[in-house]
Amino acid sequence: MEDIKVPVEVDPTEDTEWNDILRSHGIIPEKPPSPTQQLEEALDEAVRNQHENRLEGKEIDELDELEDEEDEEFLNFYKQKRLQQLQELTSKSKFGTVYPITKPEYNEEVTGASVDNYVFLHMTLSSALQSRLLSAHMQQLSRKFPEIKFCEIPATRCVENYPESNCPTIIIYHKKNVLKQYVTLMQLGGNDCKVDDIEKVLVDVGAVDDKDKRLVMNQEEDDDLQEARKLRFVKKSLRSGNDNGASEDDEDFYD
Repeated sequence: MEDIKVPVEVDPTEDTEWNDILRSHGIIPEKPPSPTQQLEEALDEAVRNQHENRLEGKEIDELDELEDEEDEEFLNFYKQKRLQQLQELTSKSKFGTVYPITKPEYNEEVTGASVDNYVFLHMTLSSALQSRLLSAHMQQLSRKFPEIKFCEIPATRCVENYPESNCPTIIIYHKKNVLKQYVTLMQLGGNDCKVDDIEKVLVDVGAVDDKDKRLVMNQEEDDDLQEARKLRFVKKSLRSGNDNGASEDDEDFYD
């Protein structure tokens, strides 16, 4: 009597011992990964990366405040890294002012200087309100970011018959290439252009890191941190008064 083969339907997505046997023999395909599992793994990795990089961008004094909370070796790694970044920045800080240049100096002072630096050039028109506004901002920015070379040249001395309506004109160089140019401040707020509008341009072209503490937007965050530090200092001062008769309950109150 011949064996009668009865077809059996198998759901390859089921997680059963029989399906495991069939998969091991290549009879049914491997079970696709669960979308929920993939999402959980992605979230776990994101949390892990956030934890591992939690000290990125912190200043030395901020790292010092974490001595009781972080592993000493891990903390020292970030301190050394931050010190190295500060040393590199200091070595590049060789400008710190706005340089007026002439047309014969252009190749050396702008194009040539851009080989190792970012150069921010302002083609000016003294009678233009926006040019005067930009010049004022550049004075402040040149002191704040002394690693960037800020230059000014009267537009008509740079390009003969240059239209006054195009002033101010901004040209940013790096490695002898023009990275960005703006004709007037229309794209940067016009007559309401602020220092942080120019800073965003510097971040956009890579001249300044977006986590740089000198940026206006990061200084605003620092103001919040300073307030938090003041509160922490007050708490510590109050705790130190416990030796003069304050109770443990009082100390707990300020935690």
